[in-house]
Amino acid sequence: MLEYLEKIKDVSLLTAYNANIDAIKYVNEEFISSLISLYPPEKIREKIEEYPRAINEPLDFIARLILSIKLGKPAEVPLKNEELNDWFNSFKYDEEKIGGQAGIVSNLMAVLGLKRVIFYTPLISERLSRMFIDSNNLVYPIGNDELKLIKVKEVKKDKLTKINRIFEFKEGLTFKLGEEKIKAKASTRFIVASRPEALRMCFDNSVRKFLKELAKMIDCSFLSGFQGIKEEYSDGTTYIDYFERDREDIKTLKKEGVLTHLEFASIPNLKIREAVINYILREVDSVGMDETELANVLHSIGYEKLSDIILKESKIEDVIEGCKIILDEFKNLEVVQVHTLYYILMLTKEEVSLEELKNCLDFSTILAATKAKLGDIKKKEDLKVGLNVPYNEYKELFLKAYEEDNLKIVSVPSRYVKNPKSTVGLGDTVSSGAFVYYTSIKKRKSL
Repeated sequence: MLEYLEKIKDVSLLTAYNANIDAIKYVNEEFISSLISLYPPEKIREKIEEYPRAINEPLDFIARLILSIKLGKPAEVPLKNEELNDWFNSFKYDEEKIGGQAGIVSNLMAVLGLKRVIFYTPLISERLSRMFIDSNNLVYPIGNDELKLIKVKEVKKDKLTKINRIFEFKEGLTFKLGEEKIKAKASTRFIVASRPEALRMCFDNSVRKFLKELAKMIDCSFLSGFQGIKEEYSDGTTYIDYFERDREDIKTLKKEGVLTHLEFASIPNLKIREAVINYILREVDSVGMDETELANVLHSIGYEKLSDIILKESKIEDVIEGCKIILDEFKNLEVVQVHTLYYILMLTKEEVSLEELKNCLDFSTILAATKAKLGDIKKKEDLKVGLNVPYNEYKELFLKAYEEDNLKIVSVPSRYVKNPKSTVGLGDTVSSGAFVYYTSIKKRKSL
């Protein structure tokens, strides 16, 4: 384990743009039954069939939560009707912690001892900054006349705090919807995501003018949160304005030699999903996603049949084929990484040894198992917990390393935690661990 940490210690990372407070509710039969009692079962079933892509009323939330439990699939749906905040606030939440892909990854990588982690989100309050660890290697850029880096823990910039509500449920959770018995197929979560008007997923002008200078301080960037961009804003700007701006900033980072990674997400809004694909995915060097997100991308670029097969069957052979298509369609990409419940998969065009890639993915499984078991990784020594978690029962099926069609293809089985303390951020943990380790491989090769 120590050799893995030794290899990443010289990497400097930029994370942007999404961070928030996660208010977490652990869903049990009593809670879900109390929600179901608010509406007739047939009305809930009709709404499930309707498949709401935003939450405008309690029924939208109840329908999508039940569907997520029934399928055993994670989902994230934006809260559109802000008047529902009082209703959601009436629930008794079990805990609060740092959320958002960039926020989760920043804390993790600072704990793992990276040389420097520069975290940026355009909206950061004192309440949010208190959620970050107090570490000299975790800093936030402040730009006016000059660029300054201060500890994230000390930032007190905004009053507004973005709060997401997370509803976690465990495999086996059972309840009734009318006469229908529903049982959770897997332990995962449903997210009600807030979209504050003031939050714009981009560098503000005071920092953006120093982006080249910032790029010289880092080796790689982990970019996420684009699903939080709205179609329209009250000042007349639209999602196109922000995607064009973000695309230009990615180009700036790449010109300075920064390896760029997009962490995909569940994006119900089809316009925003298409924009992420066309403006961001077509610029970055690396992408991380789960199999559902891979299927969504394939559907968007015209591979509907393969997309449907992956959604229905999730066979690794089909996922590998989908990754090959992504690498062929998006010539800018050198790495595609897919994380699932049972394995982590990476395909790359680069001249990297299969053994190094196996180590890269094994490192990420240790991180994920540790987080699943403990809920959070607070010190390097915690990783011993994940190291002692065995691979899942399908180890022989998912342990692969070979070359084909000028690609390196490696998969490693996940380490299975039967009753995870938390599932929020597991995909981000896997992706960021693999991406940072991959960056360290490339950095050593260039020396």
